[in-house]
Amino acid sequence: MQTIPINTYTSPTIILELIYRLKVKDVMTRNLHAVTRDATMREVQHLMREKSITGVPVLSSKRLIGIVSMDDIIQALDQGYVEEAVESHMSKNLIVLEEDMPVSFAISYFDRYRYHRLPVLSKNKELVGIVTTRDITTRLLWEINREVENMERMNQETLIIDGLSREVTSFSIMKHDFENAGFASTEIKKRLKKSGLFPRTIRKAAIASYELEINLVVHSNGGRITAEYGPQEVTITSEDRGPGIPDVDKALEKGYSTANEWIRSLGFGAGMGLPNVKSVSDSFSISSTSQGTLVVATVKFSEKEIEMMKSYQKENTDGEHSEGS
Repeated sequence: MQTIPINTYTSPTIILELIYRLKVKDVMTRNLHAVTRDATMREVQHLMREKSITGVPVLSSKRLIGIVSMDDIIQALDQGYVEEAVESHMSKNLIVLEEDMPVSFAISYFDRYRYHRLPVLSKNKELVGIVTTRDITTRLLWEINREVENMERMNQETLIIDGLSREVTSFSIMKHDFENAGFASTEIKKRLKKSGLFPRTIRKAAIASYELEINLVVHSNGGRITAEYGPQEVTITSEDRGPGIPDVDKALEKGYSTANEWIRSLGFGAGMGLPNVKSVSDSFSISSTSQGTLVVATVKFSEKEIEMMKSYQKENTDGEHSEGS
């Protein structure tokens, strides 16, 4: 079986962004060749030969009930039951994908189960496509070429805020990157701990950054989390590329969520993200259109913490001068 040499640790960022942005329905084959349960193994053999395919799904009223593989046909020929109905000899223990799952799930499934193809179901549990490793690699190559062309048109800018008085860190967040979700908020938390802030302040900033990061992973098409460390506060900004929030007031209600069933099955989408961010923030704003959502949450420091921040910045500045001398 052809494998896909991609993982979330060593693959280039451009590849990772693609496998979390693309959905299974973007790469699957929609032109299906299927049979019903009363078709014979011989008929499936002829269909495979005619269409140059190595697997045929078995349907009952558009619902997938089994798959006949090339191995099943070879066994039927060897053991002399090739004229029998597929219902008695098809594979019924099926691993399936949903069309709205990210491509990263398909890659993971191929690596785990070592199958040649995986059927794709709609929200109504009807068969809508088939995915092979070739489908994925072909689409990824096409998307990579397009991304490279776009990168060549991009201009890079360096943003400086108040000289050296305000440190800014920014993190790229990819859609459905559940494996790395929490990295940005962890780094922000580490940075605040080094400043010697009180646990309560660190906890508030950690909650705000984590909830905003998870929201980007679950609900958006990807975006950025930016933390701006000032002398009196930390400001955490979440900016994504859509699809936007239809009803911002609803989104701020506890328990309201637009997460689908499989997102909830992963333990996300409880509807507490934005309410939690607002509750721990001293200043909170949100705006959203179909082009994207911008959330700005600020956690202010106490007077004692402000003094510690000044000492921290002075130590860093003195350290930089010492290294440069």
